[in-house]
Amino acid sequence: MVSPPPERTPIVQAVGLTKVFRDFWMREKARAVDGIDFEIHPNEIFGLLGPNGSGKSTTIKMILGLLNVTGGRLTVFGKLPTDVAVKKHIGFLPEESYLYRYLTASETLDYYGKLFGLDRRTRKRRTDELLEMVGLTHMAHRAVGEFSKGMTRRIGIAQALINDPELLILDEPTSGLDPIGTRQVKDLMIELRRRGKTILLSSHLLADVEDVCDRMVMLYGGRIRAEGPTRELLSDAEHTVIRTPRLDEATLARVREALAAAGVDVEAVDAPRQRLEELFLDIVERARAEQVATSGATHGGGTAAFLRGEDGEAPQAEELIEELVTGPRERDVRAVEVDRSRAAREAEEREQEAGGAVPGERPPPQPGPPPQAPCAAAAAGPRASPNASCSTAQR
Repeated sequence: MVSPPPERTPIVQAVGLTKVFRDFWMREKARAVDGIDFEIHPNEIFGLLGPNGSGKSTTIKMILGLLNVTGGRLTVFGKLPTDVAVKKHIGFLPEESYLYRYLTASETLDYYGKLFGLDRRTRKRRTDELLEMVGLTHMAHRAVGEFSKGMTRRIGIAQALINDPELLILDEPTSGLDPIGTRQVKDLMIELRRRGKTILLSSHLLADVEDVCDRMVMLYGGRIRAEGPTRELLSDAEHTVIRTPRLDEATLARVREALAAAGVDVEAVDAPRQRLEELFLDIVERARAEQVATSGATHGGGTAAFLRGEDGEAPQAEELIEELVTGPRERDVRAVEVDRSRAAREAEEREQEAGGAVPGERPPPQPGPPPQAPCAAAAAGPRASPNASCSTAQR
């Protein structure tokens, strides 16, 4: 008998989640979220959809612990959203990027890396990889206040990923991005899901949600109006699509006759159209192949290595083994002794080269004046007269 697969613990679980905003007199002013139930499972892209004022941003703020829950139950990683321990596992991109205008792009990422307690070496490596990924390497030392909205959005995405989060919350991530950046963000989300990350996506651009989300809920008036897998929600139960290569008129006439004999009417016959996004990207790729210069953000590289699980932060094997065997202090003392012996050897070689000697051989003795006999005063020792003196020259 095959045992059922184990149930996955939800990353986010909401049961009867309610948020009511009240005025100074505690009178109900707005019921932003009204008793919604949903779960976000590990390793999926979950879509949160709805028009303005439907409760999307309020729900996100409660998940982040920025707003208190009025009613119901909400857990994140099995803990309350206000638990500080869960913050290090979350990356968040708000609808508007609030960044320090006078910091450069690299300084911005370094600052957020410090907030997560990353060491200097890790911050430097991740900053370089993220700037390359979002296409801002050539603007790493420009102030963020000089960036356009699209470029600010790119650096905002980078700061949301600096801590390599397990749960990534993106609120309108493609707002202000050109089609190239939009495609890159969607590819990034798919890559992160493939690596096991969980993503909560809130967007007004339904085409973006359709391309990447596994499941979604649709809110209106603070309540869920529809939910389920994306494929099921978008399926059209009223029509059947048959895709074939281009057919000539004679073949189409025979197809119509066959369908009419089966009692099926052909509503329309259309040639498929290329999506505008695909046309735009094709034109840009051809311009890039011609090496047309641009002063804006570039296409960017692939997904950052640390987001793919290729940290490369482990020390070298030889250094690690020496650390374990000798200990850090003994190894440092040995290194100082080696440096001193190397410096002495180099000084000896320089001295030998200056004297014309061959390295490794002792220089021959130099001829000097013949030895002189000691003077009488020196030979007499301490009993000699104080007026006695030695001659400065031998006669």
